[in-house]
Amino acid sequence: MVADTVPEPKKTPNESPKKTKVLFLCLGNSCRSPMAEAIARHRYADLIEASSAGLMALGAIASPTTAVLTERKVPATGLSSKPLTEQLRRSSDLIINMSGRPGTWMSKDGGPRVEDWDVGDPYGSDLDVYRKICDDIEKRLKDLALRLDHAQDR
Repeated sequence: MVADTVPEPKKTPNESPKKTKVLFLCLGNSCRSPMAEAIARHRYADLIEASSAGLMALGAIASPTTAVLTERKVPATGLSSKPLTEQLRRSSDLIINMSGRPGTWMSKDGGPRVEDWDVGDPYGSDLDVYRKICDDIEKRLKDLALRLDHAQDR
């Protein structure tokens, strides 16, 4: 459960914290994970080095995904639908799993830490559903950024 009011991560002008390599994963890499990747790159680039992939990548970003990002003035340039590879999995510090399937298998063999996010799949739905899913992802990303920012204080 994500709190409705999460404070903004603190930003210090002269410090350059180590970025956490976060892989956002969903089924088709067409809706949820590209949304998360684009928002993380736009809002939390100082903390997160974002990428995304899909368990069964569709090969294209859904047009409602780019429409919702455009509404929020989040650039969608450079987004592409791609499959999860072993290289992507191993090169990540953290995998955010939005596939709806338990992600424990992804941390096998000393792989990266995995967080399962229960985020609905908007694929094939109307724009309002995409907006609600994007709202949910934005709240979760804000919480993640805050946690990563506080982890840097240790």
